[in-house]
Amino acid sequence: MTAEQTKALLVGVQLPQQHKFDYSMEELANLAAACNIEPVGEVRQKSARLHTSHYIGSGKLQELKTMLEACDHPAVLFNDELSPAQIRNLEAELKCEIIDRTMLILEIFAQRAKTREAQLQVEIARLYYMLPRLVGSRESLGRQGGGSGLRNRGSGETKLELDRRRIEDRIAMLESELEKLVSRRQVLRKQRRKNEVPVVSLVGYTNAGKSSLMNAMLEVYHPDTDKQVFAHNMLFATLETKSRSIELPGNRSFVLTDTVGFVSQLPHHLVKAFRSTLEEVAEADLLLHVVDRSNPDWEVQMEVTRETLRDLGADHVKELIVYNKSDLTDEPYPRLTKNSIYLSAREKRGIDELSAELTKRIFQDFVQCEILVPYDKGQVVSYFNSHADVQATAYEEDGTRLTMSCRIADIDRYRDDIQILEDARPF
Repeated sequence: MTAEQTKALLVGVQLPQQHKFDYSMEELANLAAACNIEPVGEVRQKSARLHTSHYIGSGKLQELKTMLEACDHPAVLFNDELSPAQIRNLEAELKCEIIDRTMLILEIFAQRAKTREAQLQVEIARLYYMLPRLVGSRESLGRQGGGSGLRNRGSGETKLELDRRRIEDRIAMLESELEKLVSRRQVLRKQRRKNEVPVVSLVGYTNAGKSSLMNAMLEVYHPDTDKQVFAHNMLFATLETKSRSIELPGNRSFVLTDTVGFVSQLPHHLVKAFRSTLEEVAEADLLLHVVDRSNPDWEVQMEVTRETLRDLGADHVKELIVYNKSDLTDEPYPRLTKNSIYLSAREKRGIDELSAELTKRIFQDFVQCEILVPYDKGQVVSYFNSHADVQATAYEEDGTRLTMSCRIADIDRYRDDIQILEDARPF
């Protein structure tokens, strides 16, 4: 344990019909670890409802006080978002740092944000979270400067001393700056649409291996590239949408986008702030739903991802399930089923099979054909050599014969300049 690491007690309330409670508490511990906080104990309660004043009942509150004294008064992490009144009451009663699940996730995002866009999105989310909590949350929300735990940590301009008007003014200013960055990305997106380049988005739970899969594809198809993305075995390693062009054999290229990972109970302020980034997902031609198949809770994580996609309005986009980290399971791989593929991004096993499946799914507008191009239309031959999969070239009396697969749109574009020798048929 480092000198800066903070100890904390975890507190959660299991409500009726809450079947994933054990998993959510385990995830809370993982979130704490991602924020350099060491869980040293737990208090759990089964209840029909959350207590409006202190989140937990009086008996559990007394048990928590006893544990705090025994552990030298660590911080307390709560498994839900607390109301402003609950934060005030708990601080007054427990005399320690109170951190709720939302505050914890926001802090992790603040630490991970590297680009200006991600930093703006995180700060906007944190300011929205602070607005209703300005009164009486002196200890838990004051995070300016150095120190341990969440107290006095994070990006600037989020001091509690900012009054509501100043916070609202700052939100407006940040949103205006963010809008300029978003509009720039929207222009790029429209350009891709104009050029008819398919877009495939990587989605999935945080730390499922989305960035590792993107890097594996880049290494296989662009071994000399220096455009690999940051990939690390930690929660929320990726907060920025990264797009890379992937060119498969046969001059078939598509754009692969890597997006922020999902987690259960993702704070709505964050979803709202990152909505512009996550729009990439809703507009994709195909989703690669990456699943950490080695995680014992992979089915729960799949369900959380699909719930988040529904919230984003992206549940209509076709998906291919990618069971990653199959090398850490007993599942045979690489293996393709009806709507899923088992592979290992770390070992780069299954990448060719994945690419073949992508070719079938996103290049449905390709046709196989034979054409004859007059010799005075040499630019047409050059175009198809660059943009189509030319399998054979023959030089005949009347022109150049090309046997190839290409986009229907390209055939239509040069229909007046070529002679189609064999009817175009689906590739």
